[in-house]
Amino acid sequence: MAQTRSQSTLTAVDTAEPAAPRRRNRVNLFDLAYERLEDLIVNCELKPGRFLAIQDLQDISGFGRTPVHQAVSRLAADTLVIVRPRHGVQIAPIDLARERVLLRLRRDLERFVIRLATEKSGPSHRNQLLHLARALREHRETLTLSEFNTFDRRIDQLILAAAGEPFLEHTLRPLHTLFRRIGWIFHNRIASDQNFGATVDSHLAILDAIAGRQVDEAVAASDALMDFVDSMFDIMEREVDPSLLDCNLAPFVSPASTR
Repeated sequence: MAQTRSQSTLTAVDTAEPAAPRRRNRVNLFDLAYERLEDLIVNCELKPGRFLAIQDLQDISGFGRTPVHQAVSRLAADTLVIVRPRHGVQIAPIDLARERVLLRLRRDLERFVIRLATEKSGPSHRNQLLHLARALREHRETLTLSEFNTFDRRIDQLILAAAGEPFLEHTLRPLHTLFRRIGWIFHNRIASDQNFGATVDSHLAILDAIAGRQVDEAVAASDALMDFVDSMFDIMEREVDPSLLDCNLAPFVSPASTR
């Protein structure tokens, strides 16, 4: 009888064990679907203002209905998409006035995070920061914008990890994505003939200061980066085609071209 109970218990454990990996896989698919859709929004493959059905997002991303639904819920909370009942999902248009106001919020939050990361970072975090800075310097002259955005995302993640406050990640992550999209349009459509060396140098200054535990220098470097981002808005407000900010707006053409 005892042996039978023991065998039954072993059988129950054996059949229950695969459930945990399946749960982890579901979580991973959600994260992967979110990251894929976030990338498509940042590089404007999913154009600002575009309407799509969930099935469209499944086809574009390559993920199934459940992870895409979960990703859309988070993207909506991050104000990167807008759920329109009976119309599907709209990629959030870019509102330059709103995002310039949000830059003021990001400036203050970045100061707090940078200061916290500089004060709290341990040897492991500082080692990773120095490694990232070295890799960024090595590839500085040949980086594509997509490659730089990969660096940028990793830098943001590492600084938030060094700061050690999970609440800050939930607040700053969508702001980082919003401004990564602004940067993509600026560097691809307005300043495409210029490299983004100034942006790279600003990030290097932040990495070096945090790794060197120089609080004032790190905060100053963060402010310099925010100043650079702010200067992009001055140019975009004058020069960007409104249809790049909302694809539902027709591109502007001169009267002569319509004759």
